[in-house]
Amino acid sequence: MNIFKRKPLSQLLNEAQESEKGLKKSFNGFSLIALGLGAIIGAGLFSITGMAAANFAGPSIMISFVIAAIGCGFAGLCYAEFASIIPVAGSAYTYSYATMGEFIAWIIGWDLVLEYAVGAATVASSWSGYLSQLLQGFGVDLPQKYLMTPFDSMQLADGTIITGVMNLPAVFIVSIMSFVLIRGTSQSEWVNNIIVFLKVTIVVVFIILGLKFIRPENLVPFIPENQGEFGKFGFSGIIRAAAIVFFAYIGFDAVSTAAQETKNPKRNMPIGIIGSLIICTILYILFAYVLVGVAPYTMYGQLQTGNPLAPVAVAVQHMGEWQNGKIVPAYPWLNTSIIIAILLGYASVILVMLLGQSRVFYTMSKDGLVPRFFSTLHPKFRTPYISNIVFLLLISAFAAFIPGRVVGEMTSIGTLFAFILVCIGILVMRKNIPDAPRAFRVPLVPFIPIAGVAVCLFMMVFLPFDTWIRLIVWMLVGMDVYLFYGMKHSKINDNIMDWGSVKRVTLISIAMCMLLLGLSIIHQIMYPGEEVGLFIFSVAFGAIHLLIYGINLWNYNKKRLLN
Repeated sequence: MNIFKRKPLSQLLNEAQESEKGLKKSFNGFSLIALGLGAIIGAGLFSITGMAAANFAGPSIMISFVIAAIGCGFAGLCYAEFASIIPVAGSAYTYSYATMGEFIAWIIGWDLVLEYAVGAATVASSWSGYLSQLLQGFGVDLPQKYLMTPFDSMQLADGTIITGVMNLPAVFIVSIMSFVLIRGTSQSEWVNNIIVFLKVTIVVVFIILGLKFIRPENLVPFIPENQGEFGKFGFSGIIRAAAIVFFAYIGFDAVSTAAQETKNPKRNMPIGIIGSLIICTILYILFAYVLVGVAPYTMYGQLQTGNPLAPVAVAVQHMGEWQNGKIVPAYPWLNTSIIIAILLGYASVILVMLLGQSRVFYTMSKDGLVPRFFSTLHPKFRTPYISNIVFLLLISAFAAFIPGRVVGEMTSIGTLFAFILVCIGILVMRKNIPDAPRAFRVPLVPFIPIAGVAVCLFMMVFLPFDTWIRLIVWMLVGMDVYLFYGMKHSKINDNIMDWGSVKRVTLISIAMCMLLLGLSIIHQIMYPGEEVGLFIFSVAFGAIHLLIYGINLWNYNKKRLLN
């Protein structure tokens, strides 16, 4: 067995050609762009922009969006070349399998769960809050205990404290989107296209209506002077804001997971990936321009904590003319429309994330690394329906009972890690398979892939310390699955395990345990008294796994000596 054995490109292309036995082809270039817009444009646009402008960049938040887009663009170009060569479901997992071997492919495949499954659960948790806000505007109050997880509580005006039971609307939206996917990509494509049209229309309406109320004095100074602290305005503030608004771009890579369901993927995949990125960047810059142009950016720093809609609400309140010393809003109805846009945006994000997750596990199952039922197709709809049902249950449970804030940032670190491996994969493929037919080629190689790695790694550094600890814990769970299941059922290695491979994977896992323990101790020293529960859990988790891996290493060594 060779854990770094690469999957031959010819085998991948043969899998792509078995469309009659596999996933149904229904996506074209336009629907892939819509798929990308559905994944990218979510509530992050409406909430993150004001906060980043107020605290870090000021009016130059527009430059921050450009910088974040450049980082995504580097990765997007690499995704586009891979998708044009290997039009197979699986996204970065498949690309890594072809360039860097099975073990790296497994790492990235497991990492993608953070972006897709965990991301969908996080978005679903927020979706319920916006639904409640919308219904309150029509005089309908949902019971608060069914809007929160058991770990959440709130105090009412009369002093009563309510503890959550489960986040019921989150379960509802995950279930609806999952059943849409089970019905087939043509149906989910139709639903996604309608959602994308409506939410993009509302964003465009916000931009058009706001442009006439731009006040030039709000844009001066365009780059506020640094306040003596790194990241607090000035050039460093622009970079810090870019790392923050990057989260508004998460999801475009989910387009590549639909490669095997795409008509003429060599032409349409690059169109879908690059096209959706370009459109979103233009909309984001114009949206930011209106936001900081109609009201002073400092006002977005004076908002009530916990009200993510507040930046847009402030902007709408300033879209009007001065009368008797105050601004009279010209479009007070726009706030309700924005809430609807957020609900639609979240729904389409959940749809695309669920699609991406099921397709990654579909491919991993075909390779034997996860159980076979993940690649079982519905006899009529030709979709991985059992996989959809399994993730419906898991993601619904996660959204219902675990607070979204716990793993929200893990989605971002998982995405950035995936981008880095894809950029590295282009360099490896250009060296190992230089003559592979490419409908699209990344220009300026090796500059663009290297720049993609640098920008994404730079953004990862800006993420909180505890996010790295949670990432290592998650990756250790993935090592468990690979060590005790994937290695035994790997089809490319003919289900054969050998002492050398087991030893190599176990030693890597032990090194990760040591890293986890070290980072946990450093984090507790740097931030004493904070995240004590995380510290206790991570230390116990690392210690237990050291024991498990040590026993596993001893058992395999014993078997080797006996044989």
